Amino acid sequence: MKRTDKRKKRTGLKIFLSIIVILLLVVGGTVFYIYNHAKNTVDKMHEPVESIDTNLTKKKIKATEPINVLLLGIDSEEGQKGRSDAIMIMRLLPDTDEMKIVSIPRDARTEIIGKGFDDKINHAFAFGGPDMAVATVENFLNIDVDYYVTINMSGLVELVDQLGTITVDNDVEWSDKKYDFPLGRIELNGDQTKAFVRMRKQDVEGDFGRTKRHRKVIEGILREGASVGSIPKFKGMIDILGNNMSTNMDFKDMQTMFSGYYDTRNNITEYMVDGSGQMMDGIYYLIVPQSEIDEAHNILTTN
Repeated sequence: MKRTDKRKKRTGLKIFLSIIVILLLVVGGTVFYIYNHAKNTVDKMHEPVESIDTNLTKKKIKATEPINVLLLGIDSEEGQKGRSDAIMIMRLLPDTDEMKIVSIPRDARTEIIGKGFDDKINHAFAFGGPDMAVATVENFLNIDVDYYVTINMSGLVELVDQLGTITVDNDVEWSDKKYDFPLGRIELNGDQTKAFVRMRKQDVEGDFGRTKRHRKVIEGILREGASVGSIPKFKGMIDILGNNMSTNMDFKDMQTMFSGYYDTRNNITEYMVDGSGQMMDGIYYLIVPQSEIDEAHNILTTN
């Protein structure tokens, strides 16, 4: 081989290696920026509550033990006001890569911890924020909550729009003045998602049907957010969550959960607490029998 050919090859190799190094530096800088941006955002939305033993929870996730995460969907556009119209507990089982979701109807009548009287369970958040909501749910089902997450409706809409669309399975064919929702697998943007979760009157299951749609939307966001195609959208997603979400997780908790519990999203089972409607002093409540409470308790405590 001629010396000039060897020099060309060496020069070509140097150029190729230089490009790789530059790409690594650019990507590395981007990751570092997103990392720090995420950490600052999580610090902003971090809100511990007295109802949860933080030290015990940290020991659980460090040992990759099953944990319970309370999700509260707030009906206010301002986040920390209003009622929790969606109440779900996710039990994450890392040993079997399972996620069990138990939904509690918002009209379920129970004792509001810290108030000393019975009322609709979704009023707990309005009365005392996440701390009272956590304590009330724990008392209602006799369980431990390890983490809570709140997100308001405007945040949900923005999050779906940032992802582009989400896909859900629709069980009820219906239409409002703006959108049609056919049976089967449908794609939703943010505004369609808002209409999808708020509809009740055209669903024979009423509030139960609405709660099912809440679950479908959250699952759709989890699936889409976990996809490789969503990586470029992470910064926007982080900004949206920072403005519309509160949680007792700190940044290190989130890192640990991502590494130890990530695959639990692959196998999701659902259960909805049921009961019978009853009017009391002109107000509608859902009276939940002990058998339903026991069933939910078993799901959220069994390993």
